[in-house]
Amino acid sequence: MIDNGTKLARLLLADDHAAMLGQTIRHLEGEFEIVGTVSTGLDLVRVASQLDPDVMVLDITMPGLDGIQSAVQLHQAGCRAKLVFLSVHEDPDYLRAALEAGGAAYVTKTRLASDLIPAIHAVLAGQSFVSPTFAEGDELSTKQRHDHFRPRKTQAQPNQTKDKHI
Repeated sequence: MIDNGTKLARLLLADDHAAMLGQTIRHLEGEFEIVGTVSTGLDLVRVASQLDPDVMVLDITMPGLDGIQSAVQLHQAGCRAKLVFLSVHEDPDYLRAALEAGGAAYVTKTRLASDLIPAIHAVLAGQSFVSPTFAEGDELSTKQRHDHFRPRKTQAQPNQTKDKHI
C-alpha cells in the first residue's frame, strides 16, 4: 500500500536476461508491486492468469515464444492486463508488431530510467505511450502510433530468427 492507502498496481515482468530483470525490478520497486518474473514467453502465458497482474512488462526477444507471440496468445485468452513492451529494438517494424499484438506501450531499454514508470502510469490511466526514440525522423507518425494501439486479429511480426537473442 502507498501511504495514502491506495493499492499499488501489480506487475508481472518477462525478460530472458537476469541482469535486465534485476535492473527493472530495482527501478520499479516501491512504485509498483512486482508479483512475479519470468524468463520465457511460455512462462509468461502460463502464469499470467494465475498472478492476474494489472500490467505486464515484457521483452520482445525471448527463447521459445517471443514477447509478440506471447502478447497475441494473452490477448486471445482474454487477458485484461495492459502490455508494456520493454525492448532493445528501436526499429519501427518491432514497434508496429508490438502494438498490433495488443501492446499499450513501447519503451526502449536505453530509455528504461526515464520512460518505464511514466509508460506504466499512462497505460494504467487508459493512455498509450511510445518512447520518444520513435518521434524523430521517418518513424511512425503520432496518428499511426495511435492507430496501432488498437489490437487487431492478425499480427505482422518483423523478420527475426528463432535463435536470435539480444
